[in-house]
Amino acid sequence: MTWKNRRVLVTGAGGFIGSHLVEALVQRGACVRAFVHYNALGKNGWLDESGVRDAIEIHSGDIQDRDSVLAACRDIEVVFHLAALIGIPYSYHAPLSYVRTNAEGTLNVLQAARTVGVGRLIHTSTSEVYGTAQYVPIDENHPLQGQSPYSASKIAADKLAEAFHRSFDLPVVTVRPFNTYGPRQSPRAVVPTIIGQHLFEDVLRLGSVTPIRDLTFVSDTVNGFLAAAESPDSVGRTMNLGTGRGIAIEDLVGIVVRVVGRSLPLEIDEARKRPTASEVERLVADNSEMRSLTGWSPSVSLEEGLGATAEWIREHQGFWRFREYAV
Repeated sequence: MTWKNRRVLVTGAGGFIGSHLVEALVQRGACVRAFVHYNALGKNGWLDESGVRDAIEIHSGDIQDRDSVLAACRDIEVVFHLAALIGIPYSYHAPLSYVRTNAEGTLNVLQAARTVGVGRLIHTSTSEVYGTAQYVPIDENHPLQGQSPYSASKIAADKLAEAFHRSFDLPVVTVRPFNTYGPRQSPRAVVPTIIGQHLFEDVLRLGSVTPIRDLTFVSDTVNGFLAAAESPDSVGRTMNLGTGRGIAIEDLVGIVVRVVGRSLPLEIDEARKRPTASEVERLVADNSEMRSLTGWSPSVSLEEGLGATAEWIREHQGFWRFREYAV
């Protein structure tokens, strides 16, 4: 596949991963339509800060609105569906909004893609659908377990994507990223939380420090999305997108200390902990399916990625409030 002049839609385009994906597509010559959540201020998320802002078409709408989604899909060849509510803590307070955005919103995208006849739809899953690992590394045959309303809504979305492929032969590829990190990520995520506090605070406040995560730098995640779209063998498949390296949060802190050059006393904040049965303790990817079907492999080491993330956070201090816990 060549991206030159290919008509591409990215939902969730103003977000952390979505904005990086839009930039990568523009750099490859694609004609990008960016679906962003409508707001009265006319803001387009991180795209407003991007050098490609004038090279893309903005489509403001709501993923929960079928007409808005259908209009965005008109004349589109490839859809990257990233739009979602992703904050796990908030899903405990507003589970219905997660069902409407993540499950019903995905249904709207699937139906619109089928109606207009897109050539490829890349659907975004999450490693959270696995719950705490029953074995590691986790392959795609691992059981799914909804340990939060967020993960349950994403399981529903994944199964809808599977159903549309099996029922209607819709050319769907499901990409299942593990924990992506990098510039532009919200401080409610663990990596910017740790880095930001080390840069600007005097105490490190965290919830549970024993969970193990597989951390993938955002450029590697973006390259994985592109590889999944380009591969002729990926249609109908679900592929884990992770490094295969697991690290406990407490050990991640040690690496950040070396990267930033500053150590802080650790204070456990009970408000930051998930309910006990909802905490996902281990997530480590078996990425062999992605490697074999697409040729993708991660290229940015954890230490290199943390360094780049710390540099970006240092330069964009005004965007974040690291002391406050963002639900």
